[in-house]
Amino acid sequence: MSCSLWEFGRLQELKTVRDYLFESQKPEPKPAEEQNQTENELSWDTSDWESSWDTGDNKEDEANSAMPQVNEETSGQGGAWLQDCVVSLSPCSDLLVVAREQKAVFLSAKWRSDDSGREEMTLDVSWSGTLGTDEGECVSSSICIPLASQKRSSTGRPDWTCVVMGFSSGYVRFYTESGVLLLAQLLHEDPVLRLKCRTYEIPRHPGVSEQHEELSILYPAALVTIDGFSLFQSLRACRNQVARATAAGSDVIQPPPLAYKKWGLQDMDTIVDHSSVGVMTLCVFDQMKNASILGGFNASVKGSPPAMSQYVTVGGGPYTGFYYAVEGSSQPLLSHVALAVATKLTSALFSAASGWLGWNKNKQEEEVVQKHKPKVEPATPLGIRFGLPDSRRHGESICLSPCSTLAGVTDDFGRVTLLDLCRGISIRMWKGYRDAQLGWLQVLEEHGERDLSPSTSHPRRRALFMVIYAPRRGILEVWAMQHGPRVGAFNVGKHCRLLYAGYHLMGVNNVTSQGRQVHTQQVCLLDPITGALRTVNIPFHLALSDKKSERAKDMHLLKRLTTLLRSRELQPDVLETEARGVLLDIKHPAIKKQALESLLSNKSAPVSCLTNVTRGLYDGLKQQNPEEVDPTLLQFCSSQLKLLQLYTDIRRLHSAADSEVCCTNDSPTGIEEDLSRVAPTLQRYAQLTSRPSVSFAQDSPDCPLRPQAFLTQIECTADGELRVLRTSEVEWNLLGNFMFWGCLFGQSPLHQVCDTLQQAGIRPQQLLSLLLSVWLQREREMLRKPEETVRNLHTLLLSLSNMKGAVEESWDPQSVSPWWQQVRITIVQSYNAAAALLAAFVAHRVAKESITSRADSKLQSEWETVSLELEQWVVCVRQLEDVLVLQTLLLVPPPQGAAGGAAAHCSIKTLLEGGTGGIADSVSKWVFRHNLAPERLKEVLLKEDDQEADVKLDLKAGSEGTGQKDQNDKETAELLASVCRRFPNSLSPDLFFAHCCWEYVVQWNKDPEEGRLLCWAVEHLKLVSSPHIQLGISSMMWSTFIVKRFSAACYLMEKVGKAPKDRLCRRDVGMGDKAVTSFMGCCVQLLQILMEVTGLLLKNHSPMSFIKSYADSAVEEVPAPELSVEEAWCGAEGPASIAELALEQKGIHYPLVQHHCLLASLLHTAMTFSLKVKPLSLFDSKGKNAFFRDLTTIQLMPSGDMDPSLVLLRQEFLLRVLTSWVQAIDSNSSSSSLPLPPSGPKAGWWPSTCLELAALLQVNPDILRRHLVCELYNQGLDPRAEEVMFEVEDKDVLGSQLLVLTGQRLSYSLLHNQSQTQAAMELLARLPPTLCTWLKAMDPGELRCPLVALPQTSRLVGRLVEILPENHAQYSLALHLLEAVEALATED
Repeated sequence: MSCSLWEFGRLQELKTVRDYLFESQKPEPKPAEEQNQTENELSWDTSDWESSWDTGDNKEDEANSAMPQVNEETSGQGGAWLQDCVVSLSPCSDLLVVAREQKAVFLSAKWRSDDSGREEMTLDVSWSGTLGTDEGECVSSSICIPLASQKRSSTGRPDWTCVVMGFSSGYVRFYTESGVLLLAQLLHEDPVLRLKCRTYEIPRHPGVSEQHEELSILYPAALVTIDGFSLFQSLRACRNQVARATAAGSDVIQPPPLAYKKWGLQDMDTIVDHSSVGVMTLCVFDQMKNASILGGFNASVKGSPPAMSQYVTVGGGPYTGFYYAVEGSSQPLLSHVALAVATKLTSALFSAASGWLGWNKNKQEEEVVQKHKPKVEPATPLGIRFGLPDSRRHGESICLSPCSTLAGVTDDFGRVTLLDLCRGISIRMWKGYRDAQLGWLQVLEEHGERDLSPSTSHPRRRALFMVIYAPRRGILEVWAMQHGPRVGAFNVGKHCRLLYAGYHLMGVNNVTSQGRQVHTQQVCLLDPITGALRTVNIPFHLALSDKKSERAKDMHLLKRLTTLLRSRELQPDVLETEARGVLLDIKHPAIKKQALESLLSNKSAPVSCLTNVTRGLYDGLKQQNPEEVDPTLLQFCSSQLKLLQLYTDIRRLHSAADSEVCCTNDSPTGIEEDLSRVAPTLQRYAQLTSRPSVSFAQDSPDCPLRPQAFLTQIECTADGELRVLRTSEVEWNLLGNFMFWGCLFGQSPLHQVCDTLQQAGIRPQQLLSLLLSVWLQREREMLRKPEETVRNLHTLLLSLSNMKGAVEESWDPQSVSPWWQQVRITIVQSYNAAAALLAAFVAHRVAKESITSRADSKLQSEWETVSLELEQWVVCVRQLEDVLVLQTLLLVPPPQGAAGGAAAHCSIKTLLEGGTGGIADSVSKWVFRHNLAPERLKEVLLKEDDQEADVKLDLKAGSEGTGQKDQNDKETAELLASVCRRFPNSLSPDLFFAHCCWEYVVQWNKDPEEGRLLCWAVEHLKLVSSPHIQLGISSMMWSTFIVKRFSAACYLMEKVGKAPKDRLCRRDVGMGDKAVTSFMGCCVQLLQILMEVTGLLLKNHSPMSFIKSYADSAVEEVPAPELSVEEAWCGAEGPASIAELALEQKGIHYPLVQHHCLLASLLHTAMTFSLKVKPLSLFDSKGKNAFFRDLTTIQLMPSGDMDPSLVLLRQEFLLRVLTSWVQAIDSNSSSSSLPLPPSGPKAGWWPSTCLELAALLQVNPDILRRHLVCELYNQGLDPRAEEVMFEVEDKDVLGSQLLVLTGQRLSYSLLHNQSQTQAAMELLARLPPTLCTWLKAMDPGELRCPLVALPQTSRLVGRLVEILPENHAQYSLALHLLEAVEALATED
């Protein structure tokens, strides 16, 4: 890679710019032909027009000849007109200023699409006009300063660009991009020679002092520096004020003053250019040296070196001057900014001590300005420290480097001098560069290994280059610093301008510069003939010394090879030729190795190309002098050749037409019996695993292995062996498929492949791991032909076992072999149960044959060998058979509409790590996925021992019918029964139901809206026969999942005073109102189970009340069950099972459980019937404080007689419950012949529940019975009322209540019925006056069912006469009612 010129933009309307600037020098009109020729002048080739120039002319002659030359060029003879203009370009390349005399043209950047659709930047004229306001003043210097945006979201682009113009009158004026004057300053009355700017740079090293921003203005004998921060604030304020005034004509706001310093440069004859180097601090030695030079022998030295600002000037007498201004030696001056806003009302001019602003002033105002020139502050004298004296040489320009340590100076002798500013000496000089223009380029090191290094001591290096443009020769050169060679040269034309800013954005500091990308160009070359803007691209390696230039060439060749490998349409033979040539041309061994690695890692290169190129490089290295060859590179080529040859041999064996036929001698003995034993399960397993699934093509095991992947997975060690690297599981499986799948499927010669791999030097242990990985991975294909693949696996495993280094010669059969232990570890971890089992069959047989052969060779006996190794295999095979049956069950897909989810996979390792309850946990999850009802599961477990029983499962949850079962249901039931038989201890009914209960409650906790899950969890809990496990599970369910939601529902109901609505329930409890009702019912059942179990475990437990029961713990009378696992699975290590945790739970406090059960019943009742009640208000303070406590703790419970007011509240609540129940069952049927539903508000057990609650709440149950009888009669449910009437104890009160109800019925029939008959009217007239008056006083509106059949009323009156005693006050009234009803019945 070399230097290059890159065009990044183009100027438009060059002719318009030139014509505007040179309008006063336009020639007379020409004929049409000449005029057309003039319009096309910009495309002429005038490179030889100035072939001769003066080498010894004095400068006065050249100045005198400038005007005629311009006249000739503007008439169409060339592009040298730009040399007479003041040109400045923004460092962001978005604004170009071309000025001449008093005129200026601003060109702004725009993006356009060319004909090919490529985006390109163009600079178009955005403003043109006259800048000078004083008579005779001209533009002498200009710069464009981009101002940074203060917004946080800024990406590094400037907010706007300020154009600074220096005039021959001494004025410095600041403009916007659109030519609007912001402010003007007269800081000195001499012409402005040069404007330069310095912006913030991030210090490269910790010791480098931070430089501040500033604008420096050079006059013939003075230097003014304006503080950058002050200038930035003033420019922003002026721009904002101008914008406001333009929009609304607002009042003038005084912007902050400018802070500047003014130095009078002494001891130098003429000054034409300068550079402000910045603040520097001398070391102690330099401080002493300067003190002794300036002050003599007795000079005093301060304790710390002072900070100084360094200024370097060029001109004459001396040729170069160095000035040092000590910080604090001069106070900064404040220049008040003069601001004028032109509006329709006023055009006032505001002035201050040393500044003026003029904007849109007319001629009269200009005269006023001339009369009132501001006072100019005197300059602070600054003597020259030292210089470079050369009486004949006069400097013309100076260009400061980005690092501020070097500077380039041009002079009138055509020399370019390089200065070391730190030492103040000239270190290099170039000849033959008259009128040269200078620039600098700083290049960062490319991203490479240094960037990846974690060490912070190796930052990215920077290279410095000087760019010299020699217009007399039309050449642009690039030189490496400080003493480097010329690294680039370009013929660019004789009329270009080299534009170098040397600064970036103003307004950036150490905080805002973090993370900001500055979009700037360092050097730009402007061609006035074509209008092209070009910059120089320089690779970093060109800055390396001559010693490393060979390395730079090698890097170039490496990049060339990288580009070649990226080409997609390259032919293999061309790639081979080019790659071989590049590798042979590279000299550096490390780069040559890197290039070879790039070639070997290319995916498109064929293996033949890789082999030929590597062999060619290896042969070339062997032919060289051994002392000159890098041994590492030679070893690398040798190892890669060996790997490529191995890849080629294996691929050739797999593609051979005459594949080896497996010998019958290699067929295993005894495996046929094993296969026949597990054949039904294998067949079922194969059916379940053969379902279609989605996979990616690149992850398919049939994807061919590329040689590049083969090389990355195998490395060659120093002793010549090959070692396989396990980078990822996918690549490992691909390598195993490449080596062994053809052999397993009978498509490749087995023994030849094994011999090839053994000769290559791969360890048998790694080959065994690869063989087992491909065997376990390709389970589906293997199950299609199990006999054939098992036979081939036997042959391969036997061949690998016989390799050297596989089974140790010193291995004792009575110990465990590492070789076979590796096989067991692999298959124990596999989730492919069938493949693992078949591999265990084969390995067991091969190990047995190996042990038998060793025993025969040593003992020569007929005794059967007993080995610890074989015992390990027996246990492993037994475990794998269990896992196969279990995995087959887990793979059974759930029925449509069930919970679903991915099928669980298990292995020996996962089951052992799952602890003693791991198996039951896996099956319980399967039960949940299949939505098995608890009673159906119980049916399977009870009939699992009956081989002839027709075990059928109803996989539809909650279905009560006995629909027809298909064959799949029957097979699934048999499979579940077989799993339970294989795990009699791990899947014992109590353990199984406990895990199912826990699984359902866990799933319910994830989705509380599914109340059915919690109901089924309680049902599973009821099926557990062990009271100890029941107690523990119930206690854990309550404390883990139930009590939090239970308390939230209780507090919510207490807050709203009634059954809450759906929205409130979802907000506080996390479920809807219907789910809360079901949840409360399950809570009642769970607490009842807790009480029943505690009653069984208490030695002397009290009846179902909490008045006399204060047992703090359960005294075990029933022995706790002993949990055990199968012998083959006794090595389980992991978390304790649910049953073990249940047995560890503490005993509960029976009265506290009963207390919570009472509350749960009340909440369930209130939610079911939507009653208004505050549940906690039905209890006293002791009862409230005892709620939601730990059930194992002893709490202070209510005792003795309850407050009558509380008892009355409880009684009213229970009475409302009975009323609501009677109203609910009325819609069912008025006859008692139809049964009531088992659950819900119409359930028949609600009255008995209320009576049980009454006993616990100290409410008289006879009041409830009488109320229930009256409500049933009121509802017209006479048969149900008669059933309850027999249980009423106080017949007198009941008779009085029913007498009123009978009177209401008879009153409705006689007085309020719309369809009264004549007989009824006559009967009413014959009634006794007392009875008639009493009937008229009755209100039938209280009856919910007033129209009742007359026989029912007659039966009710008969019951009244029976239950009322003869001495009762209303007995005679009852007799009159009986006579009236009988008379009415006779009339009907």
